[in-house]
Amino acid sequence: MRAPAFALVVLALPAVYAQPAPRLSFEVASIRPQDGPLNRIGDYSASGPRLTLGGYSVPLLVMEAYDLKNYQMSFPSTAAALADYYNVTAIAPGITAPTRDDFRQMLQSLLADRFKLKVHRETRELAVYALVVDKNGPSLKAASGDDRCAARVGPVRLEDRNYRYQYTNCTLDPLVNTLQADRPIVDKTGLTGRYDVTLFATPPWKMRDSSELGDISLQDAIRQLGLKLETRKESIGVLVVDYIEKPTEN
Repeated sequence: MRAPAFALVVLALPAVYAQPAPRLSFEVASIRPQDGPLNRIGDYSASGPRLTLGGYSVPLLVMEAYDLKNYQMSFPSTAAALADYYNVTAIAPGITAPTRDDFRQMLQSLLADRFKLKVHRETRELAVYALVVDKNGPSLKAASGDDRCAARVGPVRLEDRNYRYQYTNCTLDPLVNTLQADRPIVDKTGLTGRYDVTLFATPPWKMRDSSELGDISLQDAIRQLGLKLETRKESIGVLVVDYIEKPTEN
């Protein structure tokens, strides 16, 4: 008996392997230092292919580009431009309206090209303040209307020690991201609404050397909102900035 014949089937491999999609980039972008009074911090506006960012520090730009909280970033102490604020106007290619995630990818490209940003990721266990609802419940004013979130942070008068933290039609994210403490603040309230919030607190750096009558601690200010800060440890993914410099000229 003859041995059965077996057919050998050879699958043709594609000549060209799939290539990763090219990263999204802006068609044109202008980065200018913030001049004059800093009336707004983190003012985000998108219309069609146009993105406008007003009063953005380098950390805020990185936070927006990578969709991070302030405690999810680590910068070298020698990083340039950390104290500077910028106004960014950028146009995406095409005429359609990119999503916010699309704009974030373009911002990553912008930071790499113009700020020479280099990063890597790590997981770290951090001591944090967990922002939680106090036992009597939150005392937050629900926002009304469809206006975009507006945040104003700073002293009412230049000589004031206390800062006013004012957020109009905002989630708690801008509040958590701009409050200063001796450790990261993590939102654990579970509150997802939009609120109108105003509180007064003395920035920690003003009380570092000496305290004065009338100073308001962050903990006391938070309690006025029916919230409180609890000390915890959390394992948190961190974007580590290896290098960044002041932006190249337009």
